[in-house]
Amino acid sequence: MNCPQSETPASLYRFLAQSFRYPEQAWLTEPYFDLLGNIKQNLALNSDATGLHWNYNAESDGLELLQIEYTRLFINAAPAVIAPPYSSIYLDHEGNLYGQSAVWVKQFYQLHGFDVEGEGDIPDHLVLELEFLALLIEEQQGDKAEQFLNEHFRRWFPLFRERVLSGSTNQFYSTLLTLVDFFTREEP
Repeated sequence: MNCPQSETPASLYRFLAQSFRYPEQAWLTEPYFDLLGNIKQNLALNSDATGLHWNYNAESDGLELLQIEYTRLFINAAPAVIAPPYSSIYLDHEGNLYGQSAVWVKQFYQLHGFDVEGEGDIPDHLVLELEFLALLIEEQQGDKAEQFLNEHFRRWFPLFRERVLSGSTNQFYSTLLTLVDFFTREEP
């Protein structure tokens, strides 16, 4: 992953989207943790970025532990996935994957000139929604980004966040959730 040189809103959304992908040594690098530390320092967050880097350094077993936690939280756990990163799980009454809210998200993407590339990609995945927000900001469509946040993202993200926080004590993901919450919350 190429970490953004300047922390623009679009680059921050992209950074957060990358952070919720499956953990791999290719992007969990020193520049990644340096940028994470800079963001946290600029926001005056209390947790220690140096500690995060040490805990999840690819040279230790930290990367494997992070991969296990990612899988447990977001992909597969017994008896059920703790916090599926799809809005339809939280917004649709049935709680099924690719429900009505996923269809709404896909239509919103298309209405604003964007679409999901891969056939297997489910449009309401947290990573795709954060990437979409980055694209809107880059395209100078901040009003559409705010509409997406108001009409969709802010309705489900707090529910997802709560599940992750109650199902894990992992400092890495709690830090990322704090950042997503900070950058997507409604301004007073």
